[in-house]
Amino acid sequence: MVWVKICGTTNLEDALAAVDAGADALGFVFAESPRRVEPSVVAHITRALPESIERIGVFVDETAGRIDEIVAEAGLTAVQLHGDGSLDVAEKLAADLEATRISRVIPVLPMRRIQQMASRGGVVVKLSRAIDTVLIDSAAQGKRGGSGQAWDWETGKFFLEMFRDSVRTIVAGGLTPANVADAIRTLRPWGVDVSSGVEREPGKKDHEKVRSFVKAAKDVKL
Repeated sequence: MVWVKICGTTNLEDALAAVDAGADALGFVFAESPRRVEPSVVAHITRALPESIERIGVFVDETAGRIDEIVAEAGLTAVQLHGDGSLDVAEKLAADLEATRISRVIPVLPMRRIQQMASRGGVVVKLSRAIDTVLIDSAAQGKRGGSGQAWDWETGKFFLEMFRDSVRTIVAGGLTPANVADAIRTLRPWGVDVSSGVEREPGKKDHEKVRSFVKAAKDVKL
């Protein structure tokens, strides 16, 4: 059964609705965004969550030191890293997960970047053994974080196959309750990640959409 993350969570009501719907993880954005939330607010939310729910901090071009501080204050269990230096920071954090109090470091690889590397003769992404999960997103030109835009799944399927034997892949970008099942059947990812696709407005979730998304994702049989 596919792993599901509801990202861009900003309040306890939305967090609990996602948990009730069957989500495996919640994402909290600590970068410039309409969904940005303060670590103290996230701490209030995470204290009310079941231990089984992953609490993932989303960072863009942030230093390892500042990430460590926010992880401790907000009660996070994992981090997701966007930006030019995300792989380097991911390697640094993943080198000693016990010291950083997290169980998972998830670097983000924009599909646009993967396609650019392929056009130059090949895709080479070196990851340490400590990094077991990557997120593939659309990341439109000029954006550091997620764009909420879908990408060409048929083209992307080839690239996901390259990672399948070495890391778990999470797919994001333009997913909705209406298309997530098709994305899973096409790409066969380990997990899916959604934010704007289950919102009623930026930073506020539509609980019915959240329930529909999680059900559609979990119902897919691979």
